[in-house]
Amino acid sequence: MSNVGLFDEFPPVSAKQWKQKIQFDLKGADYNDTLVWESLEGINIKPFYHSEDLEGLKTFHLPKNHSWHIAQTIYTGDANKANTKALEILEKGVESLVFTIPNETIDFATLLKEIDVTSTPLHFNFQFLASEPIKKLMAHLGDNAVQVYLNIDLIGNLARSGNWFHSLERDHSILEEIHAITSKKMNVNSIGVDISLYQNAGANMVQQLAYGLAHANEYLNHFEPNKTFPITFKVAVGGNYFFEIAKLRALRWLWSSLAAEYGIDNDCHIIAIPSKRNKTLYDYNVNLLRTASESMSAVLGGADIICNLPYDAIYHKDNDFGERIARNQLLLLKEESYFKTAAQASEGTYYIESLTEQLAEKALALFKQIEKSGGFLDALKKGGIQQKIKESAAKEQQLFDEAQLVLVGTNKYQNKQDRMKENLELYPFVKTQPRKTLMEPIIEKRLAETLEQKRLNDE
Repeated sequence: MSNVGLFDEFPPVSAKQWKQKIQFDLKGADYNDTLVWESLEGINIKPFYHSEDLEGLKTFHLPKNHSWHIAQTIYTGDANKANTKALEILEKGVESLVFTIPNETIDFATLLKEIDVTSTPLHFNFQFLASEPIKKLMAHLGDNAVQVYLNIDLIGNLARSGNWFHSLERDHSILEEIHAITSKKMNVNSIGVDISLYQNAGANMVQQLAYGLAHANEYLNHFEPNKTFPITFKVAVGGNYFFEIAKLRALRWLWSSLAAEYGIDNDCHIIAIPSKRNKTLYDYNVNLLRTASESMSAVLGGADIICNLPYDAIYHKDNDFGERIARNQLLLLKEESYFKTAAQASEGTYYIESLTEQLAEKALALFKQIEKSGGFLDALKKGGIQQKIKESAAKEQQLFDEAQLVLVGTNKYQNKQDRMKENLELYPFVKTQPRKTLMEPIIEKRLAETLEQKRLNDE
């Protein structure tokens, strides 16, 4: 068999030659006006990318053994029921558990009964801040070799609710106590940064990355770590497929750059979940397509944990059918679509590499501006972060309202026969509950809300 390459007999074609050919085929139309478009992040997207685009380009590589786990959330209002559910879904292919803990009375012995914690990464979302439950959890786990992610995020709670859990001083005192307890344990990650809030509120990708980095930097400044500082980023993945791949890759790259400045040599941990912002009430089955592509972006972007969003999550209470479909989407990707070891597939691709660097560079520049102006917490308290997110959200909303950003079945190709009023188990819109806050909270809002409210009123 000949060793001659398949395309060796063809001469190489430069980027300049490709562009000249395209301009010829345009027959006088302007190349930039016709084929180059600008994203919400201010990045100009070309009609083609070439190997020349990688010349001199910085890049970031995932570890060769990088893999991802299928996760599912479980509400633990009843520890016995939560444990039963956990054991069932582990049998059905779930590899990591995400427990939502509503109060301090949780019994971890009951919750984790018969679960092999040595082979099942455990994530926790505490809806309160206290050190005693953490002490009980650590005591229950003992010296087992476990992977535990507590996702304690004071600043995230402040940004979301407008208030501290208790007070600034009390919250930081509890956080320090928790950090002291967990830092003695191997593979226990106490600090989390919830970037999903910014995405679901309408921040563009550069803002999400910059705010997430500045958010994390507040914790680094507080603890002044040495060598290691385990941290988890929770990221919402939207529908801009290639951009979202690049966003996750840029996040890990930015963290490694920031960590190096503190002498930290550990990677970050990324848990990805599909965005709520583009999910719809009408023609809800299209949400399945959205979550599938968003989960694919998460895999190719290098997420460690992927927790899918049920197609009916915005209007139905937790239910077996919606959760099963969401879980099976990830199982199909991992076991039947060759995505099990696909995280490195995006490396070296001209378009994604270019996007990754541009997002990282723009986010780094914005991060430096935030730090120069006093840091993320200061900007949050003054309302600067909220204002910038509102401006970005308004631009995206305008594109949706003008049907330039299309959500099939909602602002284009509507099924006029759809009726949803009788199917609502949850209120799917922004809840307005006036209350006293220290600062303006960042509010998540879906793009389709105003349109959907009108359709519901017209039913």
